[in-house]
Amino acid sequence: MRGPRVAAAFACGGLLALAGALMQTLFRNPLAEPYLLGVSGGAGLLALLGMAAGLAWPWISLLAFAGSLLALALAAALGGRLLARDHTPLLLAGVMLAAGFGALIALVLSVAPAERLPGMLFFLMGDLAWVGYPALLWAVLALALAVALALAARLDVLQLAPLKAASLGVAVAPTRWTLFALAGACTALVVAQAGSIGFVGLMVPHALRRLGFSGHRLLLPAAALGGGSLLVLADALARTLIAPRELPVGVLTALLGVPLMLWLLRKP
Repeated sequence: MRGPRVAAAFACGGLLALAGALMQTLFRNPLAEPYLLGVSGGAGLLALLGMAAGLAWPWISLLAFAGSLLALALAAALGGRLLARDHTPLLLAGVMLAAGFGALIALVLSVAPAERLPGMLFFLMGDLAWVGYPALLWAVLALALAVALALAARLDVLQLAPLKAASLGVAVAPTRWTLFALAGACTALVVAQAGSIGFVGLMVPHALRRLGFSGHRLLLPAAALGGGSLLVLADALARTLIAPRELPVGVLTALLGVPLMLWLLRKP
């Protein structure tokens, strides 16, 4: 009976960790994470509007996916012009979009019907209770991992300066756009299914890099495995700590992630 939810939790965690590893390579920053481009904000805004209107869950999931794609499109339009030479405009566009979506989400929460607020808050904090289609999640995880592994050699070189990577034969702009699209699509699917589950995409690839997984041919599958395992553990704790009530799984990932990240950052 628990099998579909466990399978969905593993796939969601694997997709988030894989997206986080790709984002860290894209921005050449080990503290980059999947929600850096405002994906969760765009998804949250449209999903909350659907919840406030009383729509059924499949429509809310579709709205969340559309909101994620809208955020990615806006980030690409606003900051992607110079992606071949500099990723800073894309990063700034994502930060500004996240702030704008956050303000609109607060506005929606302030005027939403009181009886619908608990469901809205659970979605914003990450909730696996309504995740469906684990087969779709696994298919996307397998496809995304296959595409990322095909780019592994280029990703290793891309961690160098753009000019140096280009001199070694890497097409910098197309590779960065591929990373942007692949990481964004993985994150969008997870947010549409389970809401904003934080720290998995930041903590798992960062910890693996600190453990010596520098080559992407090992880092990417290890991130998918580690992220999936972490989210399955967090979901089990969320369901059992205060049973029969259930905690949002995003709360557990944050409680696990914050001390671990602080410990990793303190290590030389």
